[in-house]
Amino acid sequence: MYLANEWKDYELMDTGDGEKLERWGGVVLRRPDPQVIWPASADPSLWNNANADYHRSSSGGGQWNEKVKLPERWTIAYKELKFHIKPTSFKHTGLFPEQAVNWQWMMDKIKAANRPIKVLNLFAYTGGATVACAYAGAEVCHIDASKGMVQWAKENLALSNLSDKPVRFITDDVFKFVQREQRRGSFYDAIIMDPPSYGRGPSGEMWKLETNLYPFVEECMTILTPNPLFMLINSYTTGISASVLTNVLSLTMKTKYNGKITSGEIGIPITTSGLNLPCGILGRWEA
Repeated sequence: MYLANEWKDYELMDTGDGEKLERWGGVVLRRPDPQVIWPASADPSLWNNANADYHRSSSGGGQWNEKVKLPERWTIAYKELKFHIKPTSFKHTGLFPEQAVNWQWMMDKIKAANRPIKVLNLFAYTGGATVACAYAGAEVCHIDASKGMVQWAKENLALSNLSDKPVRFITDDVFKFVQREQRRGSFYDAIIMDPPSYGRGPSGEMWKLETNLYPFVEECMTILTPNPLFMLINSYTTGISASVLTNVLSLTMKTKYNGKITSGEIGIPITTSGLNLPCGILGRWEA
């Protein structure tokens, strides 16, 4: 498992009974997590002292129960990178801390390349990977279908004092954007994608990972430079294993460019139990 174990501002304090207890800077939150099918390790008093907990609604979505008034948003840092945190109605906070393992890997790859690197970040959300790649010196194009997420990403870039870096933010359907880049003759040295299980583009375009991922990877390959640096695929889709991503990248990237493929689970260490919480999977192709 690839572990995000270098955080200081974030901590997975405990897990148990379908929930996780997390410290985001100075704020402690309880959130549901379907992977947690074991009992809690910590004393109940630790859980009861959470600043807020999230309750799902039977009609969909849910709400936060605040024991103390939370800030509208606050900031946490991963090394030199900074991010705004804000609890949303869908239980998320605007950041997936396990992705730090990918941020670090990408930063290392970009810095070691010793040449200009142009990165395309697709399904880019609030821009964790965008900020990391910009910090490492890459030119980045950030694409997401949600205008609100793109704005959040812009704020994260500014928060890390990187607003002067060459980053383009675009609200668009990723498939249509890639096809337009083909026609424009635009090319990238690295592509990141974090596709949802299901999704809709700005004009109602449908996305289903099992149906669309493989042809989308093929499409993305048409806008890679002759000497690409990496392709990264993240997935949180239940039932899709890391070996599936290995196979997809083997039949596409490795067939054309050779290189190296790695895949596996990503996770976060749990402080009280010493266990690790699985949080998704990754597939990486690198030159």
